[in-house]
Amino acid sequence: MAMAPGVTAPQTDRGSPAPDNTRGLLFLVVAVFFLFGGITNLNDILIPKLKGLFSLGYAEAMLVQFAFFTSYAIFSIPAGLVMAKLGYFRGIVLGFGIMALSCLLFLPAAYSGLFGSFLAALFMLGGGITLLQVAVNPLIISLGKPETAHSRLTFAQFFNSIGVFLMIRFGAEAILGEESTVDASTLSGDALTAHRVAETTVIGHSYIGLAIVLTLIALFFWTRRSLLDQQQVAKVKMAGTFALLRRPRLAFGVAGIFVYVGAEVAIASIMVSYLGDARVLALDPRAGGVMLSYYWLGALIGRMIGGFLLRLARPGALLASFAGIAIALILVSAVSTGSVAAWSLIAVGLFNSIMFPTIFSLATEGLTEEAPQASGLLCTAIVGGAIVPVAMGLLADAAGLAIALAVPVLCYAVILAFGLYALAAPKSVAT
Repeated sequence: MAMAPGVTAPQTDRGSPAPDNTRGLLFLVVAVFFLFGGITNLNDILIPKLKGLFSLGYAEAMLVQFAFFTSYAIFSIPAGLVMAKLGYFRGIVLGFGIMALSCLLFLPAAYSGLFGSFLAALFMLGGGITLLQVAVNPLIISLGKPETAHSRLTFAQFFNSIGVFLMIRFGAEAILGEESTVDASTLSGDALTAHRVAETTVIGHSYIGLAIVLTLIALFFWTRRSLLDQQQVAKVKMAGTFALLRRPRLAFGVAGIFVYVGAEVAIASIMVSYLGDARVLALDPRAGGVMLSYYWLGALIGRMIGGFLLRLARPGALLASFAGIAIALILVSAVSTGSVAAWSLIAVGLFNSIMFPTIFSLATEGLTEEAPQASGLLCTAIVGGAIVPVAMGLLADAAGLAIALAVPVLCYAVILAFGLYALAAPKSVAT
């Protein structure tokens, strides 16, 4: 999933820090984007693992995404208040601390043998990531000249995508690994608990490794906390924020972010199960996880190509075109079998690539002083990643995975409509 682009730069009292002091810090912040992408999308690997172990239906398995992405709705605005109180660096250290503690919770969750324990750890992890997201975009803007801020954000987003691809690719090997020969549905009592503990220990150990990395980065940031103490965090204004939804362009854009994140996450969440279906490729979970990484690789490639295409075409037209192609690919996948069904759904990732930043920028066109508040609303709409996958899971339980693809089709139809609306409506609609 793409990270929300920054819309305003933090104010400085004494100018930007000297390049010699911040060059290493800039690369570290870029590395943070890498970790964000990987940790967030590692949920796609957890879902098939936990689904099998706890004998869950699709809707129940999607609670993994619900627990994680609900944090965006709950913590986005409070995170801004925390950042205003602590400053960027101390806020970032707190975010890393919450994430590291959350990763540590995966080990007792594994030993508990309880699905709810994993959901609690994921919810807390999502809160830490939300806090960091509020900070890192304006921070990376501050680490250099204002005129090169866009290129720094683009560079960081590129590494975010690399993190997603690599974490999914190797996470599939580590977490899914060899498929268990034991059917959890045939066990009960202590035998079932012991089986779940044995199978989820690898999850706990994987997240312990992430906790160590996050702690080391937090310590590094703490030792450099004085570098940007002069950076003043913009005050968060609550009054009138939701009144901005009366503006058609922004309200439509909020809906667009909601359905985009929801569709992208929902497809990724069912991908391993979908590729394992006898109608498609009948792959084991590990092989399905490896192919899932190509869905995110497509998004990475699409972001490189999309940046060039956006120079040639109007954003609204390109957004509508990509959404239309995504709909066509999903429909092809739903009515076909074998490799065609598999690769047509994987190819949707390529056309997801430009959607998040394009929707975000189109929604805020014409806004000036209200831009930070509008950004908060758009970031809160990321909660679509919690709601849409559950809706898709409910339909999959009732009618099967192929029929459940109707949910992302409806989501992309909303995005297509927003692209056409933005193409026709003047920017003054937002003001």
